[in-house]
This record gives sequence, structure tokens and C-alpha cells, in this order.
Amino acid sequence: MFESMAEFEQFFSHIHTNQWHQVAEFNNQENATCYVLLSTTQSNLAISDELLVALASLSVAKIAKVAPHPELPNALALHVQASLQNTKEVLKAFLAPSEVVEVNIFANVPSINQPGLLVMDMDSTAIQIECIDEIARLANVYEEVASVTRQAMQGALPFSESLRKRVAKLEGVSLELMAELKDNLPLMPGVKALCQHLKEKGWKLAIASGGFVPFAERVQTLLQLDAIHANTLEDNGAELTGKVLGTIVDADEKARFLTHYANELNLPISQTIAMGDGANDLVMMAASGLGVAVHGKPLVAETADVAVNFGSLLQVLYFISLPE
Repeated sequence: MFESMAEFEQFFSHIHTNQWHQVAEFNNQENATCYVLLSTTQSNLAISDELLVALASLSVAKIAKVAPHPELPNALALHVQASLQNTKEVLKAFLAPSEVVEVNIFANVPSINQPGLLVMDMDSTAIQIECIDEIARLANVYEEVASVTRQAMQGALPFSESLRKRVAKLEGVSLELMAELKDNLPLMPGVKALCQHLKEKGWKLAIASGGFVPFAERVQTLLQLDAIHANTLEDNGAELTGKVLGTIVDADEKARFLTHYANELNLPISQTIAMGDGANDLVMMAASGLGVAVHGKPLVAETADVAVNFGSLLQVLYFISLPE
């Protein structure tokens, strides 16, 4: 396909954006196809000679320069006449997270040009912090709570059990401290622009979070979300009691919310995206049309359909903006 980086750069600079360019025809009797997307957080996409050799070994039928948003560098999409599994095997040496060239391989994805639903985790996904850890820091029990958080996010402890253990340690935290934290939530880079872009395309946006309602409500305001689903902390009017009220929003509850809300909106599951960073997001991802790991733990990044390992969440647009 390309014998050198110079040849690739020449081709890439001259093709039109956001349209497929036929490069070969194959007789694929099994009709198995997938997409390879090469993106970067740098100003320009630069592909190593080793990766070029691996790409040349694939049965690439079409190539496109993908430019879904002015704030994103151009990406390269390849339409491959082979199964997802076989393509991943060929490119397995290049699938590790990389800020220079991020390689994602996927099959069916939602289309930004049709109505859809994005359901996000909140902590370390829509925002840059884990709220419960920050509350614990203010209450001087950070190390105790963070230890349990890490176990839960790595899948070593059931989420519901870990949440009750952590919230119990927050007994006595004042609602004034909660309000101070809520008013200073740092959004994840790119998430606001992503939500605005999806809104303009007619998409619905929601949070399904193992975090807490006051913070989810604040994020809902900041991002103009259509719905939130999170845990309710009990308080006595002045302080937290250390208890969680109602149904705990765990992995299964997140997935239930996504499917229920999609049905309520009369949207096919194929037009849904689930986005998160932790093990308790994997069930929701599996239930969606496209599961996106966000700066995720290794288990999550390896299991999700695609991953944004570095940089802006606007990069989600690459996956759903392929040419028709």
C-alpha cells in the first residue's frame, strides 16, 4: 500500500477529507470487514515504517482522511476486508496506548448522522476527579477511601460493596464541603465540545454514574445533559450520615439505564455509545453499540471496543464520523 512514510504523507496530503478512496477490490466470500483507525494527539499523523509494513499486509479496500472537528488533527481510516479478530492479530504489536499513533480496530459503529445516545460515566470520564476521593480528602480519610476505590475500579471488589464501605467513612462530612467541591468540578478536556457537537447532531446525552447525585446534577448543568442516573447520599440536613439511599448504581444498573433510556427514546442499541474508565463500566459498554474506554485502566482499554487513551474526548468523534 505505502512503501515509505514519504509516500504515505504525499498520498495523505492530497486526498479529500471525509470520503472513501477505493484502493483495491477483494473477493471476500465471508463478507467480514472491519475498520482500522489511526489517530494522534500530535499536530500531524506520523506512521512508523514498521506500522506501514503491517498495514500493507492487510486487505485494504478503501482509505479515508477523517476530519470530524476543527480542533482535531486528521486521522486515517482503513476499510479492511477481513475479520476483526484477524486484523487485530496482524496489528497486535501496535495496539498499546500511544500518543504518537493510536490504533483502534472496530467493526460496526453508530453514525453521527443519525439520532443517537451517549451515556457517560462521570468520575474520571466526564470530569477529571473521583468525587468520593476528593470528599474523603476534605474529611481526612483519603487513603482509606482511595484504597477501596482502586480495588473497585480494577475489578477486585464488587462495586456495591466498595461503595457502601467508602460512604460509611464519610459520615460527618458537612454539606458545605460537598457544595464547595460541587462548584469546582474540573471537566475532562474535550467533553464539553464533544457534547455540544453531538447535541447539534440531534443526539441525547446522559450520565450513568456510581458517583453521587449533587455532582451529576452539576455536570448536567455544565454539559446540558438530558438525563442523569447516580447514587443518593443520605444526610441529616447538615452532614452526611454515611449511608446510600435507594438502588445503588453499579455495573448492571448502568447497563439497565442505558438500554431503558434508549428504548424510551426509540433508539436502536446500535446508535448508542457507552463511555467510561473503570471496570464497573464494562457491562454498560457491552450493552451499547460502541464501548469507549476513556484514559482507562488496562483491563478496560483492552476490553472496550475502542479507546481514547490520551488527550481530548473530542476524539470519540473519529469513530462515529466515518464516511458513508
